[in-house]
Amino acid sequence: MSKWRIGDVTVTKVIELEATGGSRFLLPQATPDAIKPIAWLRPHFADENGRLRMSIHTFLVETPERRIVVDTCLGNDKENRHITTWNNLQTRFLSDIAEAGYPRESIDTVLCTHLHVDHVGWNTMKVGDTWVPTFPNARYLMGRTEYEHWSRVSDRPDMRFILADSVTPIMEAGLADLVETHHRLCPEISLIPTLGHTPGHVSVRISSRGEEALITGDFMHHPCQIAHPEWSTNADTDRDQGIRTRLDMFEKLSGTPTLVIGTHFAGATAGHIVRDGEAYRLDVS
Repeated sequence: MSKWRIGDVTVTKVIELEATGGSRFLLPQATPDAIKPIAWLRPHFADENGRLRMSIHTFLVETPERRIVVDTCLGNDKENRHITTWNNLQTRFLSDIAEAGYPRESIDTVLCTHLHVDHVGWNTMKVGDTWVPTFPNARYLMGRTEYEHWSRVSDRPDMRFILADSVTPIMEAGLADLVETHHRLCPEISLIPTLGHTPGHVSVRISSRGEEALITGDFMHHPCQIAHPEWSTNADTDRDQGIRTRLDMFEKLSGTPTLVIGTHFAGATAGHIVRDGEAYRLDVS
């Protein structure tokens, strides 16, 4: 469990799953031979053999007035997932967030940066044969563009299952708020559009007492994309837009004191974007 302080805001990372290797299906250009020369990726983000380290985790964001869950991972008991090992999980996620000081009943806001499988899973939990909201006292914030896009898509059966068990029950419970990509949640927390991975993808800006942080979401999945912004994932809806977003964000962030907190970054998870020759790197020192 890692924790960061940004002014009056606390961000706590709680891990659901971690893995080393096996990520070539997501980032096919990130071969071991391509990763080994990027020395700064070791030890947090890659091993000595050039295999990527990746994490699925949530962020618990506490402001003076709000308790927010940013992205809810994969969830237990879910079925029909395209990665078979993600089916019927039985993790300690709810116990872990409670032990971190955030029992599910204490959460007042759930924010999904987008609606992919590993960002909405714990929106719901199974009680008997029914999917019910995991965080009964929370409003669930989802992007309007994001929701409308996936609700119309007919060629992604995996998304149909994801919506059915992790999104539609929230809608039916009357707990969902569809928001725009520049939405402000509270004085310290706002959204910024980082499009490409999905049509309505957002990142989360934290600003408090002159300090800044950014929770990335999936506009980049792994720090190797900081060194190679042109590397796209197989999960990107619009690869060209995703590349433009990374280049734009790295230019804006490089050399600034903004703490970049990676939604799938293992190990140190957070650091600062700095120039590295003609590219960039993540400084975790």
